[in-house]
Amino acid sequence: GLRLRGPLDVEALARSFEAVAMRHDQLRTRFLLVEGRPVQVTTESPTLPFDRQVADPAAGLPLDQYVADLAASEARLPFALEGSLLWRIKLVQLGEQDHLLFVTLHHAIADGWSLNLLLADMVSAYCALRAGQPVPFPAPTVRYADYAQWQREWLTGDVLEHELGYWKQALAGASPMVSLYADHPRPTVQTFRGARHNFTVPPDVTAALQGLGRRQGVTLFMTLLAAFQVLLHRYSGDGDLSIGTPIANRTTVETEGLIGFFVNTLVLRTDVSGDPRFVDLLERVRETVLGAQSHQDVPFEQVVDALKPERDLSHAPLFQVMFALQTLGRDMIEIPDLTIEPVEVDPGSAKFDLSLEMTLAPEGLTGFFEFNLDLFEPATIERMAGHFLTLLAGIVAEPQRTLAAFPLLTGAERQQVVGVWNR
Repeated sequence: GLRLRGPLDVEALARSFEAVAMRHDQLRTRFLLVEGRPVQVTTESPTLPFDRQVADPAAGLPLDQYVADLAASEARLPFALEGSLLWRIKLVQLGEQDHLLFVTLHHAIADGWSLNLLLADMVSAYCALRAGQPVPFPAPTVRYADYAQWQREWLTGDVLEHELGYWKQALAGASPMVSLYADHPRPTVQTFRGARHNFTVPPDVTAALQGLGRRQGVTLFMTLLAAFQVLLHRYSGDGDLSIGTPIANRTTVETEGLIGFFVNTLVLRTDVSGDPRFVDLLERVRETVLGAQSHQDVPFEQVVDALKPERDLSHAPLFQVMFALQTLGRDMIEIPDLTIEPVEVDPGSAKFDLSLEMTLAPEGLTGFFEFNLDLFEPATIERMAGHFLTLLAGIVAEPQRTLAAFPLLTGAERQQVVGVWNR
């Protein structure tokens, strides 16, 4: 979601998306069933899914709430998976020089990396069209269908067995679930009803986390993952933790400029038992992450098929907790004469029991917990976020401490428990 303020050329905007679609096959791809199997078919000149409307908020509804509701409803609108394009654009006019732009893509054709490519290409095309110049898009050297075909041919026989062998060994005997002790009994069939809680890491803690990682020879991703594992360990008491994480999976230069679904899911299993020091846990996490990344090409669903875990409709297989770190550069989306602001979109869903997604941007480190409402109350997750921030501050202050020695209670909680209740 983007808020566009200023003199917007709507016709040039629509044509810019058309230009991007002509460059990227996946934006012109439909999926059809042929002899019972799904195949992708690329259309040369598709009708652009571009919807325009004028804002019509209910009487008395604040504009910010109207925007949030509109974003949520657009995010929750499903696609027809067979026979139609799996992306759409909606432009809502709020005022003479005030517009909302929503771009929605199905994960079958795109990932987060793709979204950045799409917006960057759209801006380049829009600026060229406004200036009366040719759209500056070179022809792609490889197409997504080529990549899909290569992956199918490469991941067979001995290569596939070798890659799966790593995952069979890494996840052998892993605990099937994290003991999160939810507020409510787990439903027999998960519904994916979800919510989010946002938080911000103080700048001094962010800088200290980066410094700690440099000293220990680990990335910020590894440092934050280890901290999250400490939180889960302290909450659950589990010493064997399996956490899922998305990985871009674009391991060749040719794939870096393609819109498509490349991202894969890795299971990071770490032994946190024995009450190690945090710096020692960092070494364990480093080995886990590097090992998983070196075997990232096997699609997650094939790992599940190979391991054959006991399947249960009440939870996801192999892991139920996800962690992700996004890094945003300084290249912001800029269009002459337009002020562009991101619009927060809460899909109102949770893919897993609990997910922690963090973002490192030039202005700082932020994050949100996405949680399943059938399991957790919002107040519980708000408290968890406070504990995580307390934990991060404790880690950067004394990384030599053992996991059990780190404080979790916020200042207010500690005063309540130690001060007020002790009276």
